[in-house]
Amino acid sequence: MSYVDAEIASQPDCWREAAHLAATVGTHLPRRGERVAVVGCGTSWFMAMAYAARREAAGQGETDAFQASEFPAGRRYDRLVAITRSGTTTEVTELLAALRGEVPTTVLVGDPASPAVELADAAVTMPFADERSVVQTRFATTALSLLRAHLGDNIAALSADAEVAVRAPLPIDPTTIGQVTFLGRGWTVGLAHEAALKCREAATFWAEAYPAMDYRHGPISVAAPGRLVWAFGELPDGLPEDVAATGAAFVHSRTHGCRTVLGSWAAGRTPVDPMADLILAQRFAVALATSRDLDPDTPRHLTRSVVLA
Repeated sequence: MSYVDAEIASQPDCWREAAHLAATVGTHLPRRGERVAVVGCGTSWFMAMAYAARREAAGQGETDAFQASEFPAGRRYDRLVAITRSGTTTEVTELLAALRGEVPTTVLVGDPASPAVELADAAVTMPFADERSVVQTRFATTALSLLRAHLGDNIAALSADAEVAVRAPLPIDPTTIGQVTFLGRGWTVGLAHEAALKCREAATFWAEAYPAMDYRHGPISVAAPGRLVWAFGELPDGLPEDVAATGAAFVHSRTHGCRTVLGSWAAGRTPVDPMADLILAQRFAVALATSRDLDPDTPRHLTRSVVLA
């Protein structure tokens, strides 16, 4: 078993641990009404996108997500949250250093000994979710689980759905697919971007991501037989039918049968939580890699952390 396989399978337990941790570190996390910026790089940026949209939708306060390198200098926030697995990524550490004494900062990090811990005003460390793999899976989703727990989301039910997703058959055979487009709405747009990144990183595979409502404004032109559209969360009216007309395959948690595999393990809900669906997409990416004789533990041109000279 690859490192990434084992780490993907560990997510239900990590999410439960994150929920317990959230109950003890709440003073370090955004308070209701605060104007918040959330930053990260790559996968962490996509988790920031998901959290920002979910926090605003929950009425907790204005929340923006940025790539750490693109944080708008001079814009005022009550708090900045940085998500970084290694705590060594140059763009994140430079931003934390630049904001020191200007904006309260909190870092969510896997390595408690990382430089980011010293640079931030507060640190939430999650060594139980740190990873050996280059391709991020459990750290990112555990960080999002912690933030969702702080918003009041039911992480016990989410983890039950995740137990299904780590065991269920994949909804489609990756060897039959030549291209995939992931779609989301609201907070699941970030999950769609993350799913596409996993396919690119692990399998050097042609994968795209878009807001679901924007898909028919151009990107649907690449849909065709032998290609796949995979949607997370809320479905726009008519989207499955429009995809079917192109000949492309369509996957969504309402239709792929994940819940029926293990019955009541999915907490009696259909569809499963979109984060559990992301686990299926992670597994799909790893299966794509192995079907292409690639090692998902050694992705091309990538390292665990980008540290710039």
